[in-house]
Amino acid sequence: MHPCSRRNLLLSSAALVPFLSRRAAAVAAPASRVAVARCESYGSELVPALARLFDSLDVERLVKGKTVAIKINLTGQPTWRVGYHPLEDTVYTHPRTIGATAYLLARAGARRIRVLEGAYDTGNPLEEFMLISGWEPRDILNAAPRVEIVNTNVAGPARRYSRFTVPDGGHLYPAFDLNSTYEECDVFVSLAKLKEHDTAGVTLSLKNCFGATPISIYGDGAGYHEPNETPRGGRFMFHSGYRQPSKSAPGEHQPGTFRDPGYRVPRIVADIVAARPIHLAIVEGVRTMAGGEGAWVRAVTAVQPGVIVAGLNPVCTDAVAMAVMGFDALADRGTPPFETCDNTLRLAEEHGIGTRDLKRIEVAGTPIEQVRFDFAGRRRDRRSRLQQARG
Repeated sequence: MHPCSRRNLLLSSAALVPFLSRRAAAVAAPASRVAVARCESYGSELVPALARLFDSLDVERLVKGKTVAIKINLTGQPTWRVGYHPLEDTVYTHPRTIGATAYLLARAGARRIRVLEGAYDTGNPLEEFMLISGWEPRDILNAAPRVEIVNTNVAGPARRYSRFTVPDGGHLYPAFDLNSTYEECDVFVSLAKLKEHDTAGVTLSLKNCFGATPISIYGDGAGYHEPNETPRGGRFMFHSGYRQPSKSAPGEHQPGTFRDPGYRVPRIVADIVAARPIHLAIVEGVRTMAGGEGAWVRAVTAVQPGVIVAGLNPVCTDAVAMAVMGFDALADRGTPPFETCDNTLRLAEEHGIGTRDLKRIEVAGTPIEQVRFDFAGRRRDRRSRLQQARG
């Protein structure tokens, strides 16, 4: 038995301080109303459905006279499709949802709107990426006055990055350097797709912010000392920890220590959202995919849940979205959909961002039971078939 010196006791106690403070933050994490609407198509019913959600959340009070940034989801290459389905019906945030959101935000009084994304493997204008994906960027640019589209993988015309610090020190990272548009906004919106995720269990409004990190600093082709303003590749360094970001940005607390993607990715996402808070979370599941986040995941299928979920707190919003999918937001590693990863919602809750306890969350609009789409059952069946195939 090793003697317990006063020094060792003090060191052990110090190590417990961040953990205890986060547990206290989780208990006190705020609850906020979440609104749910049925929406079966991207046609004439889309704007009214979103408008009902915005009215329920009093979005006008949030955005009137403000600059609003909308983080969308364009994960993966435009050639990575699920069968012959359009990208926006499975993988990407639908352009009509983006346009409808911009239109309604402007109608609510937003004075300037920026559509942001750090698309995979490119530092080129985001409009070019959209054109390659089969979209017409002008449909988004003309959805409302003063709409801009920005690829946040690089510094862009501002030629600088803004540093966002994690208030409690962070699970893995103490701070992140992001494109300055994430600072030059009064209201930050995460406009996500309702999907499962191979590494994080689900990808909703929280996980959507993973793509806010610029690949010039956090990508496979990031510069060593300074950002690489002609970057390529994805963000696999986040997944495996095989390298650190450019030395111009803060690195991990303990580089090289934690290599499990199921440990790393949820914590990095929670740290990002703690550093760059979300003011409005929108999770669109009119059409999407089941089984993963992109066509690169085995056994994914196109589905039509016909639902949109929105809230002013991303953890509360994602908890309701998980319930719509048939999952339990209170579940953790080893339980669907977190079989091989930690629960991002729990880690964000430990930052004090919001509660994931449905008992504390007011759900407005369409009841969850009326729009529930059984992602959970499909997941169980899929895993059962895989196990049987392995014999």
